[in-house]
Amino acid sequence: MDILEAMQRRHSVRQYRDKPLSTDIKTRLQQEIDACNREGDLHLQLVTDEPGAFSGAMARYGRFSGVQNYIAVAGKKAPDLDERAGYYGQRIVLLAQQLGLNTCWVALTFSKRRARFTLADGEKLVLVIALGYGVSPGAPHRSKPMSQLVRCPSPMPDWFRRGAEYAMLAPTAVNQQKFLLELMGERTVRATALRGGYARLDLGIVKYQFEQAAGPENFTWA
Repeated sequence: MDILEAMQRRHSVRQYRDKPLSTDIKTRLQQEIDACNREGDLHLQLVTDEPGAFSGAMARYGRFSGVQNYIAVAGKKAPDLDERAGYYGQRIVLLAQQLGLNTCWVALTFSKRRARFTLADGEKLVLVIALGYGVSPGAPHRSKPMSQLVRCPSPMPDWFRRGAEYAMLAPTAVNQQKFLLELMGERTVRATALRGGYARLDLGIVKYQFEQAAGPENFTWA
């Protein structure tokens, strides 16, 4: 599937089958993680065959089961760390979908103490992304009307509408969709994180989806 189909099909999944990732899939994911770490100045880490992070009470509270693989999303502490984590994390999430895997962004309902990751001096763990073969493909989330998420003069350019539609498919914390997309002039887009938990991380996810659907050749970020 192409990237747009991956965005359409990707939904949050919390229950996973006991099926290990193949060597080929792990290699492909690691290649993308390495690229994202270089480009985004991050410390993303693929952890496989490790059930400890999702074996405690918090995971049960979050209705997770069978999670044995995840990506630890970490990086140097910086004002824009969360946004970069969301942007590059979603890039890996969509590759996982294209590889036939399911995923879920997880901020709180896992055991940080039991999770297996490393941090260098000055780094912090933002969250993790569960991944594997889902018991089901998940279900679409409800979305706010486009009028609440977008400001654009009429008529709306096709590329901007397409970007906005796919941005609305982006996962956000507790489905809050605390973002605003604005067309400034003919080809400048401003994306703003509104008040809400993990809104800066959500903004990075939204910006990646908008960019892929709208086409980076059609606009620049403000």
